[in-house]
Amino acid sequence: MCGRYILVQKPELLEKRFNATFLDKEAYAPSYNIAPGQMAAVITDKLPHKIQLFRFGLTPFWAEKQMTLINARTEGDHNKDNSPLYSGIKGIISKPAFRKPIRSQRCLVLADAFIEGTEKNGLDEPYVVYVQGIKPFAFAGIWDEWRNPKTDEIIHSFAIITTTANDLLLKIPHHRSPVILTQYQETKWLRERTSLSGVTQMLQTYPTEAMNAYPISKEIKALKNNALNFIQPIGERLQSETEVQIKKTIQLHGMGMYKDKKRDN
Repeated sequence: MCGRYILVQKPELLEKRFNATFLDKEAYAPSYNIAPGQMAAVITDKLPHKIQLFRFGLTPFWAEKQMTLINARTEGDHNKDNSPLYSGIKGIISKPAFRKPIRSQRCLVLADAFIEGTEKNGLDEPYVVYVQGIKPFAFAGIWDEWRNPKTDEIIHSFAIITTTANDLLLKIPHHRSPVILTQYQETKWLRERTSLSGVTQMLQTYPTEAMNAYPISKEIKALKNNALNFIQPIGERLQSETEVQIKKTIQLHGMGMYKDKKRDN
């Protein structure tokens, strides 16, 4: 599950990094504690060169009332025990709420890091999880458009796709992980002509060696606690960070192919 995440980059940096401009730059607000129900930055397949603000928590177009589906499982109804070794059917393609978006309504969810709690204690024992040496990055997301039958208001919303946990998430321990895309995959994810098999092939667990995490105060659980001091480490990182690991991360993301689009830290 990925229910809280961080995005505090300046809008100009986001525009440069993702080669897209904000539709409403004034409405964008950096946040150390993005939660379901809030507006957050996405880039959709329909407007791949625009950064928009959609509601975190997807409501399917056919819903009779507003919903808040914050995550979409890659496995769908399969792998109910969340085995990290699962390699079977990508059931997301047949789930009623997700089968249309995964085919034609995909988006990038912009982020610097995400916040995850332990399986036992949730956000009473939270960690900041990040990609080493690279921010911002993008989660694989899906979006939908829903019309409120009572007010006729149009609401655009999104969900973050999740998959099985890598070894880092298992150390927390947590049983799920958001799908994080490489820079090369971002373009392919938004491309309308990408085949369904090409889409599902990207729904993979991110490499453990490219990530890290550290514990933070449980005060982050309260939505009002939205400042830098609430995501400061209160303990050791789960993995040691070395120059070799950072170089490996850069190679993984194909940074040599995008020298004119380096990610700022």
